[in-house]
Amino acid sequence: MPEKKLNLKYCVFLPIVLIATIFLWAVPTSFYGIEALTVVQQRVIALFVFAALMWIFEIIPNWTTSLLVIVISLLTVSNKGLGFLCTPEAGKLVNYKDLMASFADPVVMLFMGGFVLAIMAEKYGLDVTLARVLLAPFGKKPRAVLLGFLIVISIFSMFMSNTATAAMMLAFLAPVLAVLPSDDKGRVGLALAIPIAANIGGIGTPIGTPPNATAVRFLGDAAKELSNPALEVSFGDWMLHMVPYVVIMIAFAWILLQLFFPFKAKEVVLEIPKNENKKDWKYYAVWIVFLGTILLWMTEQVHKVNSNVIALVPLAVLTMLGIFTKEDIKKINWSVLWLVAGGFALGTALQGTGLAKVLIEAIPFGSMSVVLVLIIAGVVCYFLSNFISNSATAALLIPILIVVAEGMADPAAANHDAFMALGGTRAMIVFVAVCASIAMCFPISTPPNAIASSTGLVETKDMSKVGIIIGAVGFVFGFFWLTKIFPFA
Repeated sequence: MPEKKLNLKYCVFLPIVLIATIFLWAVPTSFYGIEALTVVQQRVIALFVFAALMWIFEIIPNWTTSLLVIVISLLTVSNKGLGFLCTPEAGKLVNYKDLMASFADPVVMLFMGGFVLAIMAEKYGLDVTLARVLLAPFGKKPRAVLLGFLIVISIFSMFMSNTATAAMMLAFLAPVLAVLPSDDKGRVGLALAIPIAANIGGIGTPIGTPPNATAVRFLGDAAKELSNPALEVSFGDWMLHMVPYVVIMIAFAWILLQLFFPFKAKEVVLEIPKNENKKDWKYYAVWIVFLGTILLWMTEQVHKVNSNVIALVPLAVLTMLGIFTKEDIKKINWSVLWLVAGGFALGTALQGTGLAKVLIEAIPFGSMSVVLVLIIAGVVCYFLSNFISNSATAALLIPILIVVAEGMADPAAANHDAFMALGGTRAMIVFVAVCASIAMCFPISTPPNAIASSTGLVETKDMSKVGIIIGAVGFVFGFFWLTKIFPFA
């Protein structure tokens, strides 16, 4: 990292973050103007601001910020924290086990299972084989190849890391981009197809992107807390509702890319190497486990085994067979898992100290227009996700918005009927998760965007132009899709 950038982070941004955090931590509770606020809740506010600013400025890696959030929460707002700080007089404390459980939250296990499948797919060449098979029907016509890339990347992104998918598909696409004429705008369209399809495709499943998993987790918590199983979203139910959304958005992106970046070339020849891996019993075992896990996820409502539990099946089976080894464990993206865990810990602190409830009661959401609340929530999520990771954005907003949704879902709330008519809690939280995924205006917005930018073909103005249009259409369409057209029943 350039020295100037480091100096800016450590000499300017870090002092700003520390001063803001210490100020919010140290001022009297009366400063906030919330009558019921306790000292412990004040600390959570300061911690929330600390996390938000650290994630925005990326002074240290995002996963490190998450780890700090968990440790500071344990020391300052838990029932096993520092004795002189964590007293009954300071307010309601969080059970330390609940905070530490964030590392092994069921949704973290769901993501880990997804990483295991992705690692095995790459190790045994399943990804290359699938790419060859899936792209073959699209032939050599540029428009068809562009559609093929959008479809295949979106499918991979439903079950693999968006970043890993984008990197893999760029490797297949790089030779094509190199031989196309330098003045062929179609090259830009093909390069942009990678982040667009990766970001949109991840919306299709609960494991496609961290915001989805965060939404599923907090909906599950709300279902348990309110004894309302209808709030839960199963793996299959999510796919049933969101895969059609992905299909329609991919079709729109295909048309948009052709309009902005028409091809001059008459043919595009893809040269994807054959899978050179030895097709022994391990190869076929990975195929069986890979397809079997996806099938189990999709049929959760039939066999009743929770998707979080199913996620551990491939790890157990492949480890037992000696296929997934201790070297493979090192390849799991632990930084993403810890980032998600930090968000869950922040949510636990907000809920466990009673702060979320206090904040929501201090804001008159009950008297506000439901449509306005949904739009504001979506816009805030979309805006933040363009500048900080969508995982961090979801971790910040969903814990608060789930309480907002619960408040509006209360039969006594003035806007209860209007809220339920628009799909209720599930529609609101899933919509916010979608807004996080469609934020793709800049190279810094998502890792797939950065990968596309690294080709040198995509100018920021082109990425922003396409990103804004897809974001706006995805936002409006997502709102009507989840509240009117195909709401979660």
